[in-house]
Amino acid sequence: MDFGLSEEQEILQQTVAQFLEGECPVTRVRDIFDADEPYDAKVWAGLCELGIAGLLVPEEHGGAGLGMVDLALVAEVLGRGAFPGPFLGHALATVALLEGGSEAQQRRWLPRLASGEALGSVALGEASGSWEPDEWTPSLDGDMVSGTKTWSPAAAGADLLVVGVAGGELVLVECGAAGVTVEPIESVDRTRRLDAVVLESAPCERLADGARAARRVRDAGLALLAADAFGGASRLLAMAVEYAGTREQFGVTIGHFQAVKHKLADMAVEVEPARGLYWYAAYAWDALPDESERASAVAKAHLTDRFMQAARDSVEIHGGIGFTWECDVQFWFKRAMFDRAFLGQPALHRERAAALGGWAA
Repeated sequence: MDFGLSEEQEILQQTVAQFLEGECPVTRVRDIFDADEPYDAKVWAGLCELGIAGLLVPEEHGGAGLGMVDLALVAEVLGRGAFPGPFLGHALATVALLEGGSEAQQRRWLPRLASGEALGSVALGEASGSWEPDEWTPSLDGDMVSGTKTWSPAAAGADLLVVGVAGGELVLVECGAAGVTVEPIESVDRTRRLDAVVLESAPCERLADGARAARRVRDAGLALLAADAFGGASRLLAMAVEYAGTREQFGVTIGHFQAVKHKLADMAVEVEPARGLYWYAAYAWDALPDESERASAVAKAHLTDRFMQAARDSVEIHGGIGFTWECDVQFWFKRAMFDRAFLGQPALHRERAAALGGWAA
C-alpha cells in the first residue's frame, strides 16, 4: 500500500508553489494585506488558469474531475504562501453545487465556477457564533430568504452565495439580486476578508439535496482549513529555523543556544507528524463517507491548534521583532487565528469527534 503522494500530486503542489513564488511572494502579500482591495484579481485569475478553481468539477462541466485530496494539497500550498484570495469560499460553493445541486443548477454554475468566470462563496456562520447546520436561522418564504449571516469569505466580490438556512438546508443567492446587502467586516486576517450578508426577502433557489450537502460542505471546509493550517505551520517552522541560523547574539547565531534548539525541535515534532490527519480527512471525504465527519473534525481541531502554537513559538524565536508589523510572521499568526475560528473552534469539533466516536457521556 502506498501512503505517499502520486507523481501527479507532487507536480500539482510544485506548480502551485512556483506560481505563488513568482506572482505572489510575501512582498505582494504585504501589499494586499495593507490595501483596500480584498485580493489581487490578477493572481486569482492566474490560479484559475492553472485549473485550481475547477479541480473538483467533473470534466463534462469544464473541470479536472479530481478529488478532495488534490484540493487539500493545493490548500496546503496556499496556506504555506499565505495566499490572499477567495479560494476557500469558492471551493466550498463548488462543493455545495456538486453535492446538492440539481442538474440544471450544475449546468448553469459549475462551468463558470471552474473557469473562474464566476466567483462563488458561502454564507454559513452567524453572529451568535453558530456554524452547525442545525443552528442556522435565516428563514424561507417560498423562493425568498431573509436573515443575516456573518463571516462570509470574499462575499463582496462574489457572483453566487451558498447560504445556510433554518432546517440545515442550503440555498443559492445571486449577489446582484434585490434584497441582498453585503457589508465588509474588519477581521484580523486581511489575506482572507470577511463580509456580513443581510438578506431581506432576497430571491433564492433551494439546493435539491441541501441538507446532505450542508454537512458535506462543512466537512470539506474542515479538511481544507486543516490543510491550510499544516501549510502555514510548516512555513512558520521554516521561518523560525532560518532566523535562528542568521540572527546573532554574543558572537554566535541564536540557533546555537540549547533553548532555541529545543524550541525548534518541539515545533518540528508537533507539526510534521500531523500531516497525515488532513490527508486522511480529505481521503475519507472522497472514499469513506461514514468516517468523513469524524476525520475532518479531528483534523481541523488538532491542526489549527498546532498552527496557533507554531505561530506563538515562531514569534518567541524571532524575539522583539516578532511582535512588530514589519515582521512577516504576523501574516501567518493572523492566518492561524482565522483557521482556528472559522467553521467553529477546536473545542466544538473535539466534542463532535467524541460524540461521533461514541465517547460522549
